[in-house]
Amino acid sequence: MKVAIIGHGRMGHLIEEVARSRGLEISCIIDIDNISELSGEKFRSSDVAIEFTTPSAAVEGILACFAAGVPVVVGTTGWDDSRDAIKSMCESGKGTLLYASNFSIGMNVFMAMNRYLTRIMDGFDAYIPSLTEVHHVHKLDHPSGTAVTLANELTTISSRIKRWVEKETGDRAEKDILPVYHRREGEVPGIHTVTWESDCDTISMTHDAKNRLGFARGAVSAAEWLAGKKGYFTIGDFLSDVTQTKGIFE
Repeated sequence: MKVAIIGHGRMGHLIEEVARSRGLEISCIIDIDNISELSGEKFRSSDVAIEFTTPSAAVEGILACFAAGVPVVVGTTGWDDSRDAIKSMCESGKGTLLYASNFSIGMNVFMAMNRYLTRIMDGFDAYIPSLTEVHHVHKLDHPSGTAVTLANELTTISSRIKRWVEKETGDRAEKDILPVYHRREGEVPGIHTVTWESDCDTISMTHDAKNRLGFARGAVSAAEWLAGKKGYFTIGDFLSDVTQTKGIFE
């Protein structure tokens, strides 16, 4: 299987390493200095592309994949304003894409736990939730795409938490609003903590990524799964299929 890599920063290098270790062929590596190769023959010959760039470059790369007929796995976050239009293009047969705000298998298990815990806690209004994410100082967007996903799922499932709002650390939580805090520190790969607090006790769940390897492995596995498929997919579609489960990752 031929894999094109779009974006050759830290994640791109790690994806290249993981893909080669699995016996996959790298058809081309495209970065800021050779963007024109998105219209080249090597790129068009790819079975799938994996895109990890920046929020400002993501949509251009996705559209180039659609134009070349190359299915694309997208790990870049921060392009939410274009998501519906991109999804519509996939649904009308103009492209194939699998998106995830986080490709770590462990994080997706954590997300499933977040959905389950939210359903339980919805019946206990003494508990007020909050969400904190910590990432390296190079991360441009905030809150992280993973934090946005966690927050959206919590507010969608909960009948008493109406919306989420990004707040500064230390701001007081409001009863019907989920506060989302962010910090940028050193080279932290990613820490996400969901907390439910009452005046009696605290329930807290944390996912702490040790490194970026889990993201790369998940993205490459998703690319292997996506090759040959048509349409718009999420990491939930991929995990539900490979684990032969329903409802857990959706």
